[in-house]
Amino acid sequence: MSKLDRTISIAPMMDWTDRHDRYFLRLITSRALLYTEMVTTGAILFGDADRHLRFDPAEQPVALQLGGSSPDDLAKCCEIAEPYGYREINLNVGCPSDRVQNGRFGACLMAEPKTVAACVSAMKAATSLPVTVKNRIGIDNLDSYAHLTEFTDTIAAAGCKTFIIHARKAWLTGLSPKENRTIPPLDYDRVYQLKQDFSELEIIINGGIQSTDEIDLHLDNVDGVMIGREAYQNPYFLAEIDKRYFGLEETAPERKEVVERILPYIDREMANGVPLKSISRHMLGLFQGRPGAKAWRRHISENAHLNGAAPSLLEAAAAKTR
Repeated sequence: MSKLDRTISIAPMMDWTDRHDRYFLRLITSRALLYTEMVTTGAILFGDADRHLRFDPAEQPVALQLGGSSPDDLAKCCEIAEPYGYREINLNVGCPSDRVQNGRFGACLMAEPKTVAACVSAMKAATSLPVTVKNRIGIDNLDSYAHLTEFTDTIAAAGCKTFIIHARKAWLTGLSPKENRTIPPLDYDRVYQLKQDFSELEIIINGGIQSTDEIDLHLDNVDGVMIGREAYQNPYFLAEIDKRYFGLEETAPERKEVVERILPYIDREMANGVPLKSISRHMLGLFQGRPGAKAWRRHISENAHLNGAAPSLLEAAAAKTR
């Protein structure tokens, strides 16, 4: 299997990057690395593992993000997940939600680098896939550059060679998860410095990136760029990615062609009991910035949840755009 190219990736986002969203995004970019939503170890070990882990082969390359703090549980989940065909397994050390903290995983683990190292070591022993870590630049008062380097050094010693770093600290008390995505200031320079000091590691930067010009600037300083909210709210932004960063000659399909191409998938999923709204909700931003974008969104929002809603509803919505 070829080396996984992480030059451009799409962030794992709870309630957003499910398998339907990933299939949709793959129609716009064939090469950006896609991540699942965070899946907790408990959901896999004690829930419906297949529901959480299965995906369409058309989504490849796709990586799984796990949430947990038990080395044994994470190792078991790696063993269960590898046969599904993921290209990477990522450990979440960046999510600041209360639910995550109560489960002792996510960003709170930045205070426990030895625990994270033990998790990474166990995961690597259980799978042949690359094991990576996604973390913040700090949490609460543990936000010095010295702490970030100590954390990185400890985890790297356990065998992790790729770090995806959200260039904001997280406040575990006082800010909601939504506020933690915007209020703590971005500090890209700190991530750049980490790459200089750990040149042997692959460092991917994440946080607030909204344009190809910004991506270009980051790629002068780190190994890859992970795009979050912009890829969800304005997904056609990704249409430039394959040609610009992966050297592909083919141009991305036009927006209305994306709609046409996803219809067979929607037909198939609806035949298996998936409601139209579960897929169409991810497509609301497709015409962002284009004439008729508001009419597109309104037509879907007002009709996709109704009994009898069919895939042709999306064609009708697209007809309202220019």
